[in-house]
Amino acid sequence: MKSKVVTAMDLFTLAEERSPSGKLLADRMRPVTLEEYIGQEHIVGPGKLLRRAIEADQVTSILLYGPPGTGKTTLANIISHRTSGIFIRLNAVDASVKDVRDTIEQAKQNRSLYGKKTILFLDEVHRFNTSRQDALLPAVEQGTIIFIGATTENPFHHVNGALMSRSTLFQLKPLTHEHSLLAMKRALADKERGLGFMALEAEEEALAHIARMAGGDIRRALNALELAALTTPPDKDGIVRITPEVAEESIRRPTVKADESTQYDVLSAFHKSLRGSSDAALFWFLYAVEKLGMDPMTFLRRLIVMTGEDIGLANPQAMVQAVTAMDAYHKIGWPESKYVIAQAILFAVESPKSNAVAMAIGRTMDAMERLRSAEVPLHLRDAHYKGAEKLGHTGYKYPHDYPGHYVEQQYLPDPIRHMRLYEATRQGMEERIRQNQERRHSPGGDPPA
Repeated sequence: MKSKVVTAMDLFTLAEERSPSGKLLADRMRPVTLEEYIGQEHIVGPGKLLRRAIEADQVTSILLYGPPGTGKTTLANIISHRTSGIFIRLNAVDASVKDVRDTIEQAKQNRSLYGKKTILFLDEVHRFNTSRQDALLPAVEQGTIIFIGATTENPFHHVNGALMSRSTLFQLKPLTHEHSLLAMKRALADKERGLGFMALEAEEEALAHIARMAGGDIRRALNALELAALTTPPDKDGIVRITPEVAEESIRRPTVKADESTQYDVLSAFHKSLRGSSDAALFWFLYAVEKLGMDPMTFLRRLIVMTGEDIGLANPQAMVQAVTAMDAYHKIGWPESKYVIAQAILFAVESPKSNAVAMAIGRTMDAMERLRSAEVPLHLRDAHYKGAEKLGHTGYKYPHDYPGHYVEQQYLPDPIRHMRLYEATRQGMEERIRQNQERRHSPGGDPPA
């Protein structure tokens, strides 16, 4: 029996009609104790720092950072049940500076009148702008409030540095489909908060499909399970059976959220993969564009930079391929240009690598910093005017007048005239350049071919 398509409002109505409390299953099953909490054993497992702090009611200011559905809000909920202090919740999306100041004032009264501490839980703290974070900072510094922030964005990009330094950062890891399976089986067995009050049977294959499609988001898995349970008519025996077909209709493939931190991470993975893995470089590029909706130009710019930074003269054609790919993207657009771009990416990865250009730039910048000023040697100065000889602007040797079109003479300023800034490697075409360099700098060596 297939489930019918329902809207979110229909699901709320069904939950009110057919569940014990009228709340959605994910809300009813939200853990209230550490024993019920699923996952994140690296921070709340037995003997771990955060678990000890929660159990002893000694939580200090903390930041909880991790993807959606990993249990950040649930951890805050558990702390609210364990603490003897006052627990206040604010959402950064709609909380104002006035809300923050009112909370701080309330915290002062809680401490002076009742001797109670105040814990402020701020969800989506990355949405809190600088002025609101600044308003919060003095109270955290003075211990007036204990701050708990939750964010899906990299806090180093979005949270005030001073607030970061006064909080302990805990990074939550993505949950697995095994975690979602455990949560669903608990819900099926729980008669008070879960679906145990129903005559319900769920096939293992159906649960496994929901768990896989939920992508580690327990709330999403529980919502899909509840949708399947509440919209599937019972069979002749009065039992609601959740089959794989019902499960498929109850959960769809999620849309990936490309937040700012995710984009930085994917772009970083792409650049690093360009240095060592064709498969990974191609994957991260197509994943970013097709799945996250990122601009191909972002990756084309990075590809061109990489051909100079990581390949250089070991294979100069890599840069030609990259620039050609960008030109193709501008002229024929997406998705047709993906073939040209993919070719340029694969060509770059499979090219011999050299960072000699980047190293030469670094040495040159260092040399510039050490020099107060750089005097151009007399023989290199402009001599195309009357009177140049009287100023001593003579002595330049024209290389094409010498064997091999090369002649030894000074080109750099005096203080660094013997410095080697560019040192070719033995990679690809740079091997021949290196041989030329060695011949040029060896006493009595033959001129370069």
